[in-house]
Amino acid sequence: MWQEFPGPSRSSDAVSGILSGFKAFVIRGNLVELAVAFVIGAAFATLMQALVADLVTPIVAAIFGEPSFDDLSFTINGSEFLYGDFLNALLAFLSIAAAIYFFVAVPYERLQAMQGVTPGTKSCEHCLSTIPARTAARSVPRKSTRPSSG
Repeated sequence: MWQEFPGPSRSSDAVSGILSGFKAFVIRGNLVELAVAFVIGAAFATLMQALVADLVTPIVAAIFGEPSFDDLSFTINGSEFLYGDFLNALLAFLSIAAAIYFFVAVPYERLQAMQGVTPGTKSCEHCLSTIPARTAARSVPRKSTRPSSG
């Protein structure tokens, strides 16, 4: 009834290979950096939501006289539309987008410009000249190094 399984076989070697490949994938630098970036991004989003809820919304409320956006709503045919929470989320999104643009994108573009890298270009693998980033294959054929027979 019970079958005994022999020692290591090809299938266990395959499983071991798959597991070691998975381990290498997980430990690889890019995945770890991505995980750290995700956690920092989530913390940053929470910080921006608190900024909007605790600082920006009260300032806007002081100007327009509404103490909280959460209670803002309108009614059409008996259906109430609560748009105040959406305004808080919109302000948080715009704050996050502005912070990322001004503190990440602009400095990165300046750094690239100082290094002489033009956005939308890359170095050709074959000749090391600067080519458009979307170029998939060489648009100009290489000159043949063989002597012509003619």
